[in-house]
Amino acid sequence: MFRAPVGDILFTLKSVAGLTDVMAFPAHGELSDDLVDAIIEEAGRFAAEEIAPLNEIGDRQGAVLNDGAVTTPPGWKEAYLRWREGGWNSVISEPEFGGQGLPTMLHVAAMELWNSGSMAFAIGPTLTIGAIEALEKHASPQLQETYLPKLVSGEWMGTMNLTEPQAGSDLNALKARAERAGDGTYRIFGQKIFITYGEHDFTDNIVHLVLARLPDAPAGTRGISLFLVPKFLVNEDGSLGARNDARCTGVEHKLGIHGSPTCTMSYGDEGGAVGWLIGEENRGLACMFTMMNNARLAVGIQGVGVAERAMQHAANYALERRQGRAAGDAGEGMSPIAHHPDVKRTLLTMRALTQAARAICYSNAHAIDMAGLVDDEGSRRYWSERAGLLTPIAKAFSTDIGVEVASMGVQVHGGMGYIEETGAARLLRDARIAPIYEGTNGIQAIDLVTRKLPLSGGEHIRGFLAELGEIATSARGANRAEFARMAERLENSIADLREAVEWLLAALGEGRMSEALAGATPFLRLAGLTLGGALLIKGALRSSGDSPAERLRLLAARHFADSHLPLTGGLAADVMGGADAVTDFDVSLIAS
Repeated sequence: MFRAPVGDILFTLKSVAGLTDVMAFPAHGELSDDLVDAIIEEAGRFAAEEIAPLNEIGDRQGAVLNDGAVTTPPGWKEAYLRWREGGWNSVISEPEFGGQGLPTMLHVAAMELWNSGSMAFAIGPTLTIGAIEALEKHASPQLQETYLPKLVSGEWMGTMNLTEPQAGSDLNALKARAERAGDGTYRIFGQKIFITYGEHDFTDNIVHLVLARLPDAPAGTRGISLFLVPKFLVNEDGSLGARNDARCTGVEHKLGIHGSPTCTMSYGDEGGAVGWLIGEENRGLACMFTMMNNARLAVGIQGVGVAERAMQHAANYALERRQGRAAGDAGEGMSPIAHHPDVKRTLLTMRALTQAARAICYSNAHAIDMAGLVDDEGSRRYWSERAGLLTPIAKAFSTDIGVEVASMGVQVHGGMGYIEETGAARLLRDARIAPIYEGTNGIQAIDLVTRKLPLSGGEHIRGFLAELGEIATSARGANRAEFARMAERLENSIADLREAVEWLLAALGEGRMSEALAGATPFLRLAGLTLGGALLIKGALRSSGDSPAERLRLLAARHFADSHLPLTGGLAADVMGGADAVTDFDVSLIAS
């Protein structure tokens, strides 16, 4: 049974990630502590009571395609309607279009809960919210007026159409084409694959955002435009009109998230799908990146959600399953396996990693909120750069943690973890997609090294390291032996991260791109561990340790400092010294 971790979420929001700072702005003046608590408590109730029970049948039955129509698993459509009626789709959208205008931090916290309930359920609304943001920032007033109220309410859902059979992450290879119709609309032709919720029965219309090229477009990514292509055309009075020339021709059979229909979409088989330009011609990638940046943090929180569910699942099993006699147990009979030191270590590791990933994602959301709230240009630049720096870390580190914690959950279950009936394997299968979609974690590492480290000439990352150092200083000032040890571990990790940062900045400045890229993935892990450890220590400093929840926070921070921060030295060595073997590797050797 899933129990919403409302206490951990609220503590991380308020005491670690900075929600109080966001609430101090006039834009959120009506947002009180009590209201925040009520929002998260209700989201937790809905996730535990309404979504989580659907996960098993969603995995077992999956989404079914029949004659171009997709049927979601039993109970899913009804749960979505209740979710929509609860106002959850409109949390962060602009009030102008029916949204609630609440902070991104609250939206991300709620998204964690939906994903703990069911990743396959939550990914559909995730893409809709990304489409809303893209339209809010880039669409014409007419398109906004026609589509945003229905998308914001959740009456319609949105999709993101990038990938093609020959073009995955490399959008230079994109072939979908668009033709001007002469009446202000366009005709879209081509095929898109891996389209999440491209067809379903949740809503009566689906709004596809589709990347395509115009005939006279420049080559490469500079020649990509973004188009709005609805499943049904919309009449002037807002009612639905004719079916557009956009069809689902297949649903993928996947390792996990079976309840989420992953569709192949075909546009223009019967003369051309009617589309409307979003933004400017040949500037579609900038519009799409608005949606993708939203989605990358949303996918990071998927990792947190599935890790939390796997952690609870494993802990419940470990407390019930009895085997052997644990060292120090005085009772009769076999001990719960949770009493054995190795299992205890695993459970504590699962908790520490989950909490670290949660704090990173919430901190990323905090930076996004602050960037939209501050007035002066300098502060806005600072927070925009901080959001940019944290996004690849939040996406990649947290989704890696989701897979690792779910795998540990299978291990805690032992042989039963490999059996589907326990549900532990389902969580691992679901988690495995998150490091892949919305930009693989390797791409996130490249983004971090090549685009985010050089921000402000490298000064932003240096300032970030100084801020982490302040947490270590605070821990040293706590006058407790356990905090002194955590401070020492953190200081060492910050030094490792600083050395790797300067080495990478020098490599980039000297044009040694292959060397820098060879160390990108270990660098991202190094950054994630250091930041995660700092945030756990920050939380421990703000816990009295009197309650069970606070004792757990302190134990998680101690464990992370003792067992995970020491890994940063090896990662730094890999960043700075591991390139030779990689660059010397001749891939033709694989076939020999």
